[in-house]
Amino acid sequence: MAVAQEDFGRTGHRSSRTIFGAASLSRVTQAAADRTLEVLLRYGVNHIDTAASYGVSELRIAPWLAREPGRFFIATKTGERKAGAAREELHRSLERLGVDHVDLWQLHNLADPIEWDTALSPGGVIEAAMEARDQGLVKWIGVTGHGAQIAANHRRSLDRFDFDSVLLPHNFVTMELPYYAENFEALARTCAERKVAVQTIKSIAAKPWLGREPSRTTWYQPLEAQSDIDLAVWWVLGRPRLFLNTVGDIDLLPRVLDAAERFAKRPTDSEMKTLLERSQTEPLFV
Repeated sequence: MAVAQEDFGRTGHRSSRTIFGAASLSRVTQAAADRTLEVLLRYGVNHIDTAASYGVSELRIAPWLAREPGRFFIATKTGERKAGAAREELHRSLERLGVDHVDLWQLHNLADPIEWDTALSPGGVIEAAMEARDQGLVKWIGVTGHGAQIAANHRRSLDRFDFDSVLLPHNFVTMELPYYAENFEALARTCAERKVAVQTIKSIAAKPWLGREPSRTTWYQPLEAQSDIDLAVWWVLGRPRLFLNTVGDIDLLPRVLDAAERFAKRPTDSEMKTLLERSQTEPLFV
């Protein structure tokens, strides 16, 4: 058995619907990372999403790519907003990953209005991205973000540039917020029309840590019980054309992949509302 696959937008890649979120490798040893690789191989995950800012993540992935050439669709991100600095960061990412190109290069957390305008204007990172695509250093260009405004912001971004993928939060409690849900649905329609891949994050987020000492490497308090993770993962996967980027904690990763492998149908709203009550889930963004 393996997790399900689906076409990743217009890229031509048949991607596992559960994408490995490599932020979980930001502070781990190579030995721990290599154990994680075995988990990914066991579940048939063939898409890795990392970023220049994820600590040692790119370095930890490099031996995997040497060992398993051609197995993974590789995505990384830049947090730079100007072309010159972004070019330098891309070359550093390629060196750290040990590759001559990546499949997807994403503008990381493009949410702040001033940064947004800088990034998508002449001299901005988008200029470096198009140049890198022409040079064969990247195949596809995406945009990512967090926060209550990000679905609306991605809609504006797609009006400004024809991105190949978007990435943003998506879970039941967040979609209970009317403003977010309205803009997510509008974004999803646009992406479907243009064959833009939609990646989702925070599937098993329960609530902010709110001063509690974190017991996981996630920046939010995650769901822990397998039965709760099952419902949260199945709810996301129950919607066609969405990809689920896995949790930022390698010890919780097998639970997410186990849920994804067993996915059959989407839980009802009643089941999800019971989960929210049982887990005392709260939206991360308001």
